[in-house]
Amino acid sequence: MIRAVLTGLALIVALPLAAQTPPPPVRIAFINARELLQRTPGYSAAESTFTREVESYRAEVQQLQQQLDSAVQAFDQQSIALSPAARTQKQRELQQMQQRIEQRTGELQDRASQRERELLQPIQARVTTVIQGIRAEMNLTLILDAGPGTGVLAYDPSMDITARVLERLQQSQ
Repeated sequence: MIRAVLTGLALIVALPLAAQTPPPPVRIAFINARELLQRTPGYSAAESTFTREVESYRAEVQQLQQQLDSAVQAFDQQSIALSPAARTQKQRELQQMQQRIEQRTGELQDRASQRERELLQPIQARVTTVIQGIRAEMNLTLILDAGPGTGVLAYDPSMDITARVLERLQQSQ
């Protein structure tokens, strides 16, 4: 058994180094993902729809908060005249009202997140498909997002393919 292992090791060591193929060169390009998304056909309409829907959610939450504020103000004015039991009951009602508002706010936030995904997913998928196609055409190993806040400090602008991706996106419409 030891002899077989040693023979196998000898064969591995005997492989000429020249026979090993060097790794392919790493080819990198950059995009500005935020700019791509914002300038992709259909994004403005999706953003407008989302903003309009979220505004209605905000209005609903604001109305509920105003109702709670009014109820708290009324309680503050009446609390002196209330019996301890009535005061405790009123405080419980206000706490329940606050909890319902928090629950509704959470539901609306979840709905807004879901709606944002519904609106943006087709656009993001189209952008990703175009980026993947260009990556394959140019034989790129990696495409990085060099937009603001991404951590890329500096790069060669000639390696930025944002304009090329935008052109392809507009052609595909």
